[in-house]
Amino acid sequence: EVQLVESGGGLAQPGGSLRLSCAASGFAFSIYAMSWVRQAPGKELEWVSTITSGGLTSYATSVKGRFTISRDNAKNTLYLQLNSLQTEDTAMYYCERIGNRGQGTQVTVSS
Repeated sequence: EVQLVESGGGLAQPGGSLRLSCAASGFAFSIYAMSWVRQAPGKELEWVSTITSGGLTSYATSVKGRFTISRDNAKNTLYLQLNSLQTEDTAMYYCERIGNRGQGTQVTVSS
């Protein structure tokens, strides 16, 4: 059974940082592209970033230069480093593999 379990969310001040983790199990993690998506209250689901099995990365314009996606295949874990946080980054963050999404971790940016 595919499982994706996010953690690391919380409350941060504008300009602050958080590091999200996604522990993956039940599939061959290293061969899959993995993504982060987010959903703010009252808004549509928004793609944030993707990392391929080979380590190539891509980002939404709104987070490029502030967020960094990475993976540790030995630990079956996906990461998202969030820097220079803005109030607009407040959302539930989910990790995704094609066809599967975790339960999410809440990020709230507020002073």
